[in-house]
Amino acid sequence: MDKHKDTNNTEENNKDSVKDHIEELLDDAIEEVEAGADGEQLSENDQLKADLEKEKDKFLRLFAEFENFKRRTSKERIELFKTANQEVMSAMLPVLDDFDRAMNEIKKAKDKNLLKGVELIYNKFNETLLNKGLEPMNVKQGDVFDADMHEAITQIPAPSDKLKGKIVDVVERGYMLGEKIIRYPKVVTGK
Repeated sequence: MDKHKDTNNTEENNKDSVKDHIEELLDDAIEEVEAGADGEQLSENDQLKADLEKEKDKFLRLFAEFENFKRRTSKERIELFKTANQEVMSAMLPVLDDFDRAMNEIKKAKDKNLLKGVELIYNKFNETLLNKGLEPMNVKQGDVFDADMHEAITQIPAPSDKLKGKIVDVVERGYMLGEKIIRYPKVVTGK
């Protein structure tokens, strides 16, 4: 709620700043007209045309500046909405990990009724997180290790030559929220 108020205050301050800028430009233009722009004696008609052209130019520049401001603030607002629930999603990731481990253990127990019930809850939980923008990163054995996309927790001798410099095992799954990585996948690489 406080972030929303801060955003509104920032927008109001920016609008006030633009308004102040417009007023300054108009005051400057009035002073120029009163004092005579070049100090030369031009006909009144020529002077008015020159002043009009200057004001048109200032107006167009100010209008373009305002349009850029609107575009920038709307882009910032969209980014804020996309990542607003990042904190909640990050807090839910350990629960999701525990759910994955529980599902693996329940499958080993071979109790079909228990498995069906837990699978229903697990699927509903996963769908809810997916609908809110959380996406698992698809990393698997044999993928090329990329330090910008993966977090290497250890390096072991590669079981085969094909896995040298590549991912040998995925210890913890990574997740993205929209286009932003909120948890990097933890991997073991081969040397």
